[in-house]
Amino acid sequence: MEALRAAESPDGELFARVRRGDGDALAELVDRHKDALVSYLTRMAGCRDRAEDLAQEAFVRLVERSDGYREQGHLKAYLYRIATNLLRSSERRERRWRLLEPVFAYAAQGREAPRQDLQLLRDELAGQILDSLTEVALHFRIPLVLRDIEEWSYQEIADLLGCAEGTVKSRIHRGRELLRRLLEDRWKGDRP
Repeated sequence: MEALRAAESPDGELFARVRRGDGDALAELVDRHKDALVSYLTRMAGCRDRAEDLAQEAFVRLVERSDGYREQGHLKAYLYRIATNLLRSSERRERRWRLLEPVFAYAAQGREAPRQDLQLLRDELAGQILDSLTEVALHFRIPLVLRDIEEWSYQEIADLLGCAEGTVKSRIHRGRELLRRLLEDRWKGDRP
């Protein structure tokens, strides 16, 4: 009966139980949001393994910082903001490391293996789109992925990013244009 109530409970009620140390409520919250969060992060980071690590860290931070959340019906947006900030921090660290790599002659260490050979044209195209998407700056990529792939409303995205709906629309438009240019360059052979 308790499991049935947890399944029907809104996020805010579940999170209140998590704060009281209810592991079942935490499991329900994770089950409820993990797939969508990992999917979002995979599109943002371009790597499912990295996305799973970031999602796991986001849930850990959500619990660790539970006192900082005030229930207003936006737990999902709060979780995504944590995950997005973790991704931003991760990309900043990677950018700094890329700048330092030549200095320390570690260019070949810590890199992911190349993608597996793709057997279908559709998979190849999806890979090119994902690769190009990861080259779009985060402040354009985040709203673009949330709107066009995750199908969030403009208002939900604005709530997550803490900006106006018009700003979200502008960033999505700019992100689409940048992605289009990147893909055109790839298809014309100007990019690897």
